[in-house]
Amino acid sequence: MVHKVIDATALHVGGYCIIDNEACVVKSMDISKTGKHGHAKVRLEAVGILSEKKKVLVVPGHERFEVPMIEKKKAQVLSISGDNANLMDSESFENFDLNIPEELSDKIKDGVIVEYWDVEGQKIIKRAL
Repeated sequence: MVHKVIDATALHVGGYCIIDNEACVVKSMDISKTGKHGHAKVRLEAVGILSEKKKVLVVPGHERFEVPMIEKKKAQVLSISGDNANLMDSESFENFDLNIPEELSDKIKDGVIVEYWDVEGQKIIKRAL
């Protein structure tokens, strides 16, 4: 579910957009001046939120990008089995399993509260609180 659509020139570093059907965070952005025929170019460097793949593109300034809906929520770790954690949402009390990112594997234990993001229906653990 997409909330809004914006021009490439309205994006900013640290903002979010959808590139190749994947939610990405903009890491750097350069906007050229308008040329003789009036079109500015935008050079974007973005990284996928879920896949962490780098994407670089050059588009006209009037190119439209969708902005993804990202919900940031809290959950408690109920149990851990291998690389997966069983979580319970703090508001809805829904139970679900998510992969534990490598950089958080030492911080996530039973009973710990974590922040997870729901990005267009896909969930990912972002940090331990």
